[in-house]
Amino acid sequence: EPKAAYNDRFILSKGHAAPILYAAWAEAGLFPVEDLMNLRKISSDLEGHPTPRLNFVDVATGSLGQGLSVACGMAYAGKHFDKASYRTYCLMGDGESMEGNIWEALNFAGFYKLDNLCAIIDINRLGQSEPAPLQHDMEVYQKRLQSFGFNAIV
Repeated sequence: EPKAAYNDRFILSKGHAAPILYAAWAEAGLFPVEDLMNLRKISSDLEGHPTPRLNFVDVATGSLGQGLSVACGMAYAGKHFDKASYRTYCLMGDGESMEGNIWEALNFAGFYKLDNLCAIIDINRLGQSEPAPLQHDMEVYQKRLQSFGFNAIV
C-alpha cells in the first residue's frame, strides 16, 4: 500500500532516474514488469520523470534540487505534526547537490533536527554536460553535510 500513512517516504529528486524507480515497484509486484516496456510512450503513465499520477510517487520531480526541500517538509510534518515514526528518504544527484536550494534545505533540516530525514547523494561524478564540480571528493561532501548536523556516511 504505497500511500499508507505509516509508510516511509521516498523522494527521487533526480527524477531522470525514474526507470529504476519504476523497475523496483514492478519487481515488488505493484504492476506487471511488462509495463516497463511502455516507458515514455505517449499513452503510458511511466513518464521520463515521476509524477504523482502514480500511486507510489508523492511529488513530481525533475527540476533538479527541489526534491530535498519537499523531503524536508515531509520529515518536518512527520516529526512535528503527525508525531509519526516514518522516515523520509531523498535520493539526489551530485550535480544537483550544487544547487542553492539543496543547501537551504540542508540548513532547514539541521536547524529543526530532522533526524527522520535521510539525504542520499548519488556521487557518480556525472553532470549533464561536464563532470560534477566536486567530482569524487567524498571528504568535501562529508564535511559539508556534517556542518549542517548530518551523520554523513561515505
